[in-house]
Formats: sequence, structure tokens, C-alpha cells
Amino acid sequence: MWRSEVKLHAEKLIHGLSFGLSETGPRASRIGIDLVHVPRIQESLREFGERFQSKLFTDAEVAYANESPAHRNERFAARFAAKEAAIKALSLSEAGVDWKDIEVVRRDDGSCELALQGKAREAADALRIHRVLVCLSHDGEYAAAMVAAMSDT
Repeated sequence: MWRSEVKLHAEKLIHGLSFGLSETGPRASRIGIDLVHVPRIQESLREFGERFQSKLFTDAEVAYANESPAHRNERFAARFAAKEAAIKALSLSEAGVDWKDIEVVRRDDGSCELALQGKAREAADALRIHRVLVCLSHDGEYAAAMVAAMSDT
């Protein structure tokens, strides 16, 4: 991901959080962050291959990551970080959530958001979370993600 893309994603997240602080709009009620060492994901991909991919990532996430062999490891690492950040933001560490219940969805404009299913969706509903924003970044050996869970209350 180019620095200008990272800046654009960060600006969208900041805008979303700023809007969320208004009196009448949605609020960022929970935030999670995660940092992943890309070589750790690369090693898992090498050692476990398709099994690793299919256990942790949706078909769409796998297709996107594999679209660019040069960025494959970083893309998987960033998505792994997003899932971990979402688990933190939604307090799911003890819930036994399926990794694929948290999906990074890439929009046409290049920004991403999270789609939640199963226990992840149930937890978000219980918290009255109506939207989950995500910001992904990777540089060198590290990938990071920040998740902001937006609520009406």
C-alpha cells in the first residue's frame, strides 16, 4: 500500500471518528488495534499453505491477497491484523469466534470496511454497533490495523 493510500484511509477513519463525536451522529464506542510481523504470516503461509488461508480468510480475502504475488504476504498480514483488532474492539477474545466471521471488504474506492457474521455479528448487535470502520497499513516487515466500532448510543 502506498503512503498516499495509507494517508487517504487514515483521513477517512479520522473523518468517521470526528463525525462520530457529534451530538446527533453515530459514535465510535470501541476501538481495537493490532500489529503483525509479516514474516510470521509468510512462514504460516509457507508451512500450512491453503489450510492456513481457508481457516482464517474468506474466499474474497484470499482472492484479493493472491491477486498480487508481490504484496501477498502484506495483504494477508493486514487482514489478520484487522481481524485481531476487531476481536479487541468487540471484546471477542473469549467468545470462540470463527476467523472468517470477520471479513475485510475492499470497496471500489480502495477503502475497506468489516463485514461481520456469526458470533462477531451477535456481539456487535448486543453492543448496538451498526458499522465497523477499519484502517489497514503495511510497511516493510509490519502490518497494522485499527478498528472503530460505531454505535448509535
